[in-house]
Amino acid sequence: MLDDDLRKDFDALLPGATGEAGPSRRTALKVLGAGYAAAAGTAMAQTAIRTPSDGLTVGEISYEVNGFKVPAYRAAPAGRTGLPVVLVIHEIFGVHEYIADTARRLAKAGYLAIAPELYARQGDPGSYGEVAKLQAEIVSKVSDAQVMADLDGALKWAAGNGGDASKAAITGFCWGGRIAWLYAAHGPVKAGVAWYGRLAGNSTETTPKHPVDHAANLKAPVLGLYGAADTGIPLDTVDKMKAALANGSPAARASQFVVYPDAPHAFHADYRPSFRQGPAEDGWKRALAWFKANGVA
Repeated sequence: MLDDDLRKDFDALLPGATGEAGPSRRTALKVLGAGYAAAAGTAMAQTAIRTPSDGLTVGEISYEVNGFKVPAYRAAPAGRTGLPVVLVIHEIFGVHEYIADTARRLAKAGYLAIAPELYARQGDPGSYGEVAKLQAEIVSKVSDAQVMADLDGALKWAAGNGGDASKAAITGFCWGGRIAWLYAAHGPVKAGVAWYGRLAGNSTETTPKHPVDHAANLKAPVLGLYGAADTGIPLDTVDKMKAALANGSPAARASQFVVYPDAPHAFHADYRPSFRQGPAEDGWKRALAWFKANGVA
């Protein structure tokens, strides 16, 4: 069965979409961080936020993990070192323009932002137009263990390339929101911000546990940003997560949720019809404040 968060990511792409991605997403992206997911060419994509790269060092880098070169998009203030680090975790569409722009926004705020392409071993999500095929042939084969190792590798790269890995955070969107929670339990960050990431689900070989299973053992506090109108993430799972956090580690107890009353899934994705400016802007301000309050800035 297709996970609800995956279905919501696709359904939110275009008005009336029912699982078929738009034409631009059927063609594999040639440059990491270039172009939009299926919404490219729509009025929404044309009015999406575009953060200029002036004053920044931006572009694709790669780093090795277990013999594999993981590609990633990097954005950082030019000519600076000792920068706090933020790992930016993509939606199910991989690292495209929206994720690259998010990294540039963080770089403008003084961070070294790294957005790894966490599906790189399994394939290019850009070549898929059907939800079920993307889930079966790529997403379902990406293990949590693989992702944790790739993120460790990103921090190692950052430490050798102008970043201060002792001041690191993670943020992620939908599929990446779930990963933000998991990595906060994995350990080597000071804070996390999870945007509408799934909190509970069935156990599989690749995803044996979910955030609610790790909640009590968080090593870094997480700010969860969710929408009350998100039909893919029931609010009762948010309640379960809150209860698990309340009985957990100091980092778990320090974690917080903000649930925006009328916001749907993917309310931060400014290139999609699901975008809600108010919650998106408020969430972004809260995210930056959260990093600062937890020693990342």
